[in-house]
Amino acid sequence: MLNRRDVLKAALVAPIGVAAARPASAAAEPWEAVVARGNVPSALVNFDTTMKKYMYERGITAGQLAVARGGKLVFTRAYTLSTPAKPVPAVTPTSLFRIASLSKHITATAILRLAQEGRLNLGTPVTSLLDLKPMTGKKADARLSNVTIWRLLQHTGGWDREISDDPGTIEHKIADALGTGLPNDNADMMTYMTSLPLDFTPGSRHAYCNYGYLLLGRVIEEVTGQSYGSYVTSRLLTPLKITRMRLGRTLKAETPGEVPYESVFTTRTVLDESAKIVPYPYGGFNMANKDASGGWVATAMDLVRFERVFDLPATTNLLDARSISRAFARPEWGTFPSGSWYGAGWYVRENNGGLNTWHSGGLAGTHTYLCRRYDGVAYAAFFNRRQETDSEPDFGDIDPLLYGVANGITTWPSVDYSSLYF
Repeated sequence: MLNRRDVLKAALVAPIGVAAARPASAAAEPWEAVVARGNVPSALVNFDTTMKKYMYERGITAGQLAVARGGKLVFTRAYTLSTPAKPVPAVTPTSLFRIASLSKHITATAILRLAQEGRLNLGTPVTSLLDLKPMTGKKADARLSNVTIWRLLQHTGGWDREISDDPGTIEHKIADALGTGLPNDNADMMTYMTSLPLDFTPGSRHAYCNYGYLLLGRVIEEVTGQSYGSYVTSRLLTPLKITRMRLGRTLKAETPGEVPYESVFTTRTVLDESAKIVPYPYGGFNMANKDASGGWVATAMDLVRFERVFDLPATTNLLDARSISRAFARPEWGTFPSGSWYGAGWYVRENNGGLNTWHSGGLAGTHTYLCRRYDGVAYAAFFNRRQETDSEPDFGDIDPLLYGVANGITTWPSVDYSSLYF
């Protein structure tokens, strides 16, 4: 709840820019070391306070939050925790972040669009579209013919990374097995994974699978004759006037406009055979191989802008009602014990006669969260670090914290900042 001091402070927040400084006579809260820039109506100042506290308690140096309601951008803020001991460039609402697995619903939207246009049947086996061949001397699992596009979308294709590993995390192992050297590409990963038996019968259960979305990216390329990134940009992003989003690159020198990604871990590079030890976010994985499963970089407001596809279908004309219902459809295996399920790039739960849909994302140097509420409110929160030790406060707390703030707002502002950024 807002107290009198918070209300007074909210009234001083500049429409664009840095929040006004606290009067010298007032005691500063420690979390006010987090500097905020951007746009916030006074009615939504609790979102601002929540983000500052969350970042300060976890030592996160760069963050963003964007909130939309009914398709209107009502809040867009960027947060920087910079100290003399650890200086960080100022984060702005247009700074870019790796969004990790929030990329999945973008890939799913592209697939649903192709199905809507009659260019793709979701019941088609992936083997009818892609030439999946194993390594010499190996044999593909016969059950691959039962891995449909639907099952890839819903993570029921038969691969379980707890059993056979995620190919995006074993790039040295793949290079050794194929004898190709580093770096790997998507074709190498497909050859390696096709050489392994499936971990369960397709459709029988859920197991979160980045590899399935890698395959969906290749399906998009096969059907359209365009690169995955080109198709998504031209057919989905450009119509929404989203111009900042792009597929990410691996090395720090290749990431202009992006925040610095932080991790306590180092590892051998996967970009060449040098065995050079590198910061995990800058060579511990190859961003080029994560494209359709986790490769996009964006601003938080780009993501809530993208949600117009689902909230205002008649306005965007990108997905029709049938395609949107497919995005949130229950999978054939049922639901999780909580009553939620995984649709096409979204976790889904019924709430108050509507649906809550959400997803999180994580890479070394990245933690992201996106939610669409049953009441037309959507928000995206990005950070330049993920939880790496058990002693840290739970990074997953951003979900109930932001949801609770939204619940507490009785009067939403009518402002729309979209024209400032799109």
